[in-house]
Amino acid sequence: MGNVVFEILSEIREIETIAAGRGVHLRRYLERTYGTGRWRKMKGLATVQLSDGSILEAEIHWFEAHGIGRKDFKIKRVIR
Repeated sequence: MGNVVFEILSEIREIETIAAGRGVHLRRYLERTYGTGRWRKMKGLATVQLSDGSILEAEIHWFEAHGIGRKDFKIKRVIR
């Protein structure tokens, strides 16, 4: 879905780690932008509200590191 502006309305559920440590391809960008940490790429399901007001279920991906938090949320697909 690209760079869609959205807000997460529910708790993120069914959270899974996709990649960790050296497996995170954007690690250098993340460390330069947010700081050094054990970066992990994560995915989960949540209810989101798009900028046009529509509410839907979506699979979202993000990066997180201990002490830094969750960063760079992205909608990967809409769950019907």
